Amino acid sequence: MTAHVPDETLVEAALEVAALAPRTGDIPIGAVVYAPDGAELARACNAREALGDPTAHAEVLALRAAAAAYGDGWRLTGCTLAVTVEPCTMCAGALVLARVSRVVFGAWEPRTGAVGSLWDVVRDRRLNHRPEVVGGVLEDRCAALMESFFADM
Repeated sequence: MTAHVPDETLVEAALEVAALAPRTGDIPIGAVVYAPDGAELARACNAREALGDPTAHAEVLALRAAAAAYGDGWRLTGCTLAVTVEPCTMCAGALVLARVSRVVFGAWEPRTGAVGSLWDVVRDRRLNHRPEVVGGVLEDRCAALMESFFADM
């Protein structure tokens, strides 16, 4: 837990920001980074379509903003990343490199997930940093948001 903030509350904030993504045609994934004391550092939704940037995943954008706000350079030691969907390999690699201490996510992603589903990048013993992972938080709500987006396409 981040400073005694329930994991459901962390993912709830990620759901709020995820709901903004479809306005620009982006997949509704949201991410929020919290400081060790529970203060919100940054939030972002997917913006690949909005920015024309293949790396503009919610997690990457939130990590960049959090690193700028946190004051320890690029290191997010002690921080928690909450995201609506299990991170992909790029995002899993980014959160490991940023030294995020905890990852809390909603829906599992069996096709591209890299935090326990298809791959488990964050717990690879060959890496020098392995965050704690909590998956399946508000899973039904997070999955429903994705399913609704793709059903409307």
